[in-house]
Amino acid sequence: MTTAPPTERLHDEELLVLRESARLMGKSLDPGLAIREMLHLASEFLGLNRGRVVLRRPEDDRYAIRYAYGLTRAEIERGVYRAGRGITGRVLQSGEAAIVQDIDDDPDYLAQAVDRTRLPDETVSFIALPLVDDGRVRGLLGVHRIRGRSRAFADDLRILEIIATLVTQILKLNDRVAEQTARLENENRELKWALEHGTPQQATLGIVGESPVLRHALRQVEQVAGTDATVLLLGESGTGKELFARALHLASPRRDRPFVKVNCGAIPDNLFESELFGYEKGAFTGASTARPGYFEQADGGTLFLDEIGELPLSMQVKLLRVLQEKSLLRVGGRRETAIDVRIVAATNQDLQQQVAAGRFRLDLYYRLNIIPIRLPALRERREDIRPLVRHQLSLIAQRYQRNVGFTAEAMDRLADYPWPGNIRQLRNVLERLVLLAEGAAIGAAEVERVIHSEGAGAPPEPAPPTASAVRPYLPAQSHDRARIEQALTQTHGNKSRAAQLLGLTLRQLDYRMKRLEMR
Repeated sequence: MTTAPPTERLHDEELLVLRESARLMGKSLDPGLAIREMLHLASEFLGLNRGRVVLRRPEDDRYAIRYAYGLTRAEIERGVYRAGRGITGRVLQSGEAAIVQDIDDDPDYLAQAVDRTRLPDETVSFIALPLVDDGRVRGLLGVHRIRGRSRAFADDLRILEIIATLVTQILKLNDRVAEQTARLENENRELKWALEHGTPQQATLGIVGESPVLRHALRQVEQVAGTDATVLLLGESGTGKELFARALHLASPRRDRPFVKVNCGAIPDNLFESELFGYEKGAFTGASTARPGYFEQADGGTLFLDEIGELPLSMQVKLLRVLQEKSLLRVGGRRETAIDVRIVAATNQDLQQQVAAGRFRLDLYYRLNIIPIRLPALRERREDIRPLVRHQLSLIAQRYQRNVGFTAEAMDRLADYPWPGNIRQLRNVLERLVLLAEGAAIGAAEVERVIHSEGAGAPPEPAPPTASAVRPYLPAQSHDRARIEQALTQTHGNKSRAAQLLGLTLRQLDYRMKRLEMR
């Protein structure tokens, strides 16, 4: 019987290691089982001993031995490394392989995990190969090698490079399986929640939730939708006043007629009359043609007057007349125009306090406050946060073509946050999380980071004015850029509330921002 030459026998062992390593990749979803067995094969058949796979620790910027063969538990626990320190740290930092021909002659070899006395007395080499995934160093594969062997060093290096590639692929596949598993688990939780609680009502316009306070507001909308009664929507900024106004319009007999929104806080004082009531040709410089105002544009439909508390006193008188007479006179016009408009107004201010302070007419307040509907803040309807997150996440994911979800811990963190900016702030946070997501499942840590950037809680409320309070005269230079920026940061960009914090009207704030060229 002829004995195979040593080189051929070693070649067969090499093929065995590669074949068994490839088979292990599909044997189990547990990466540790496959990687440890591959290290075992390299040690038993090729003499590449005490193999270890070093990966970054999730809790800090250090690296540690995650999988090993031939190392004791104590040695594994000692195997903690910093990038750039020692041979292992150098490979982790540079992404380039390191070959130490004799560990006793290299001062950078620190013997951090395995003490030198545990190794043979003969010459021992150390080989460390980086695990590179899409240009990113995930960790390394390291082994000890006894120099006094007939097997060529280049052959060992070639095999280790192949094993390092296989280990990297196992880790990459494991990440993808984990992401898909987390997404499926999240979807299962969402489906279970929907089955247990019923599908939450979500109007086409995004009014989502089943909390008692929200249901009460929606019932009021349903009760008055069929009438022409004026509705005053009250609530903090970001609570969805425009959504409720549209829902009221769509539930009314006027649903097929125009819905026109007017932001009273965004119109300069000198343009209010022409914007609301329109103007005739030649009424003023630049009026080259006649133009209908918002009232005429909304004829037969609904006119939504948002931030009604910002309406100047001079315009309040004219608005009251139009509401009472149901007709208007265009700027520069001579003939009254009849109008048929249902008025829905909204404010985040206390109009009674505005009346007491002399900034809002009492007769107009009574004319608008026929059907007041208070919209709850998000912190008052915490049970609606989860369905709101699901609804908004679906809209955002469709818009940006991103398939992402939240882990259970991340959803808990979203549900626990007080959301001082209400639904508007919630959507902004979700949009940011979706766009910055690196995987299919957004975790609690990512949510925590974004929420932390939003601030610890709601901005302080301004002290309510007393009945005798009079807003003092303030020069145009009264507030510098830094002070205005600070107020906007505190109120998450809400200009109305920022103006309140600064003791200004919204128009005064707008003027100062334009003067300072602030966007």
